[in-house]
Amino acid sequence: MIEWINLSVLVVSALLCLYFYIKSAGPAALEKRIGEKAYDKCTQYRIISSIFMTVASINYVIYYFYPLTLPILRYFPWNWWISVIMAIVIAIPGAYLWFKGMKDAGEETIVVKREHQLYGGIYEKMRHPQAFGEVMFWWVLSLLLNSPFLALFSFIWIPIFYMMCLAEEKDLVIRYGKEYVEYREKTGFMFPRRK
Repeated sequence: MIEWINLSVLVVSALLCLYFYIKSAGPAALEKRIGEKAYDKCTQYRIISSIFMTVASINYVIYYFYPLTLPILRYFPWNWWISVIMAIVIAIPGAYLWFKGMKDAGEETIVVKREHQLYGGIYEKMRHPQAFGEVMFWWVLSLLLNSPFLALFSFIWIPIFYMMCLAEEKDLVIRYGKEYVEYREKTGFMFPRRK
């Protein structure tokens, strides 16, 4: 029973994370309707989205102790330390992208501000380093928990993060217009664009 409740909470948390992030990614559009308080509202949505993402990661850990009874291996068919090595190999570039993106974005990572400027640093090469780095960590967690089911479930985060990025870009075009469109043409979505 606990395993099904946990899976249900995991799915709902992932969807609510997406829902609130998309709401947080539209301050310029929302400002047209409710004024400058749109930025505070979007910050609140971003925090709520982060809470649901945290709940989802907790559900991953709970799954380790209460897995579903499915016709799938409970653990990977290799020693756990091999999963750890694979997790480290994925975590290193994922952490670099995630944290470099956070550093270069500054407090805009959580706090949505009207006076925000287009980012420099890693954002001169790719538009969504944080999203790419974060999505990789769902497989890191799956490998550390040695769970084939969680590794398969982690694919749900690819369209979730993709939709989050599209929502951000839609609003950035409203905020910055031609400047953002030109920036978008010069940089890769989640991979650096070849010159």
